[in-house]
Amino acid sequence: MPLTATQKPLYEVKANLFKGLAHPLRIRILELLAADSELSVADLQRETGLEASHLSQHLSVLRRHRLVESERRASHVFYRLSDPLVANLLTAARELLLGILSADGDLLMDAQALPAITVSTVRP
Repeated sequence: MPLTATQKPLYEVKANLFKGLAHPLRIRILELLAADSELSVADLQRETGLEASHLSQHLSVLRRHRLVESERRASHVFYRLSDPLVANLLTAARELLLGILSADGDLLMDAQALPAITVSTVRP
């Protein structure tokens, strides 16, 4: 059954959400933000090893797809998850990944060695 005119925009928004997640470094940035209530651009740069311009591009995509929010304080910009559900989505994706990889022992061990996704207390 084709999508109705009302349904199509909703599915497009959902697809765009996944486009925002469609890069390994953006997922890592989100995991870092899930572990902390907020991080500065300098913190994210140190943790990811990305050049400032590349980090800026990834953060721009995450902002565009409403996965993160930013706040400027003096000369620093801080980022945080836009909603605690983003951390839940990352956790669910990790669990799904581990289930998929359970048939491949080497990949499963590599996936289990990934840094933990710890969810910080994010503002309501």
